[in-house]
Amino acid sequence: MAHIYKCQLELHDSLYYATREIGRLYETEPILHNYALAYALGLVDSERHGTQVPPEQGYHYFCAEQVPRYEAHLAPLNRQGIYVTPARALNHTAVLHTWKYANNNYHVEMEKTQKNIPSFGRAKEIATESIFEFFVISTAPLVLPRWVRLGKWLSKAMVSRVEHEAQPSPNPQNFTCSHPLNPLDVMFQHQVFAYDVLNMPPVSLIQNVQLRGHYYNLDGFKLPAQMQFRFQLS
Repeated sequence: MAHIYKCQLELHDSLYYATREIGRLYETEPILHNYALAYALGLVDSERHGTQVPPEQGYHYFCAEQVPRYEAHLAPLNRQGIYVTPARALNHTAVLHTWKYANNNYHVEMEKTQKNIPSFGRAKEIATESIFEFFVISTAPLVLPRWVRLGKWLSKAMVSRVEHEAQPSPNPQNFTCSHPLNPLDVMFQHQVFAYDVLNMPPVSLIQNVQLRGHYYNLDGFKLPAQMQFRFQLS
């Protein structure tokens, strides 16, 4: 029996992370990666795994070096029977912020510039009050935080949840899942026939997936079972 938490996340700040960079435009796609959600929910503490930091000194929002260690941080969740899906937007709006800065030189000889062209850029962010949906699957009951922080600005968001208990389907079957999925996590135990690609780092996601395998039936919504964090296709 699996404990499945259907979660909704409501933004209380605008959310920014660079899904893609188009010239000077830094765009945030209205979708949240499952790696980012695992960190935001406090399921991973980047300062504890592989270090000698005592648990009481762990700090979720500090990283000593800018080197991703997804496999080291997320693999322990597989042993605990915990999995987090990506999140899709149920209702969202976007805001466009323009920023610019000039080169200020102090205590140097001031030379006449040939052109006066300021450096600038635009950040497309997801606006406050936007709502996302995702699922947390666990073999044991979980206590999820009420408030989390996401993105480059550590934007504040509120999490609400509804708990379900479900068994996977007894036999593999063909079905369609409209919810975004991480292809590395789903292709290991399922046969995937067709999907739409959502290009984003560090692993592009897929949605509207036609596949065959075991699934959970949540009031008519079919969610693939046996998903785990994977970091390469076998």
